[in-house]
Amino acid sequence: MSNIVWHQHSVDQAARAKLKGQNPVLLWFTGLSGAGKSTLAGALERALFEAGFHTYLLDGDNVRHGLCKDLGFSVADRDENLRRVGEVAKLMVDAGLVVLSAFISPTREERDSIRARFPTGQFIEIHVSTPLSVCEQRDPKGLYVKARRGEISNFTGISSPYEAPLSAELTIDTSKGDLASQVLALIDYLTAIEVINPDKAKALA
Repeated sequence: MSNIVWHQHSVDQAARAKLKGQNPVLLWFTGLSGAGKSTLAGALERALFEAGFHTYLLDGDNVRHGLCKDLGFSVADRDENLRRVGEVAKLMVDAGLVVLSAFISPTREERDSIRARFPTGQFIEIHVSTPLSVCEQRDPKGLYVKARRGEISNFTGISSPYEAPLSAELTIDTSKGDLASQVLALIDYLTAIEVINPDKAKALA
């Protein structure tokens, strides 16, 4: 590794962000399977995109079709999956984007490891805190049924623990209220911390 040097190019994150008129961040949605992470992140991205923001959504299933297609679901492979996602997200934030990610990411250590790669304020943890009972009722992929039957081992929330964030920047329970109000709460938060320019935010009202 001694022969590998990081090259600092003349076009940096600040220049890219200025061109796009936004403050790049990583919005990390974490929660149980079926909690509503992808739905919530997707709805927020749609709202931001339609208001003229430059975004990209990294979805747990999608990255396993390409970037992480060689990985299984062992503890080591899950850790590597998140490590790769964190590195890709870092590059995308450096490109000036508002990046949204939707991953169970069950341990605080995993999430804190990704947070540590970003400057203060550029990693925003959003705990989608929908109760397990609601997630099981939804069970969009039929995974909870299989986990209860013992057909899936190390399934988060059933046979493997989920460590809820201790100090997430935002917590949303998708079993309460509707999707529109939940997206609005996210937009209000992003406006308050100046990720979203207030003038641009008017287009999201």
